[in-house]
Amino acid sequence: MNKGENTMDVTLMVIGGIAVLLALFLWATYNALVKLKVRVDEAWSDITVQMKRRADLIPNLVKTVKGYAKHEKGVFEEVTKARAEVVNAGSPKEAAKADNMLTDALKSVFAVAEAYPDLKASKNFSELQAELVDTEDKIQGARRFYNGGVRDLNTKIQLFPNNLFAGMLGFGQREFFDVDDSERKTVEKPVDVDFDK
Repeated sequence: MNKGENTMDVTLMVIGGIAVLLALFLWATYNALVKLKVRVDEAWSDITVQMKRRADLIPNLVKTVKGYAKHEKGVFEEVTKARAEVVNAGSPKEAAKADNMLTDALKSVFAVAEAYPDLKASKNFSELQAELVDTEDKIQGARRFYNGGVRDLNTKIQLFPNNLFAGMLGFGQREFFDVDDSERKTVEKPVDVDFDK
């Protein structure tokens, strides 16, 4: 074997080794990104399920309150419109905006309910109130889980050398479930649903 063939064999082995390492890296990166994407998709599904659950409670709440406060038509229209926005939201940004509208609309309903002691004492209203509080807690938990998953996925995509390959592998950053700065003031104060005062 001459010196040229020996150098050629070493060069081919080095190139082959680099190709194998690159293939292993891409395989590991792809699988890690798939796991994170699935986790984010699952978390988004949890949010939509809880928001739908809350949206399904709204007609019963409106019907119950309407029985006591028939003249508050504007409030009920606002709640119905906000509910439709939540149900039709497609992206986290749209969902956050719709969620904020619904939160404001629910505040109005609960403000109306404050003026009707018989309504506050109603068993049906109390049960709906408890279910809404429980659902709000579940939505908050689902949002935190979703945003944690988005954080992990976006971080993985942005880290070097993943950022060189993530786009080629079909992965892009996801948006957080967050509110606009103009809406932040409203959202930072949660809906007060305590009628036992």
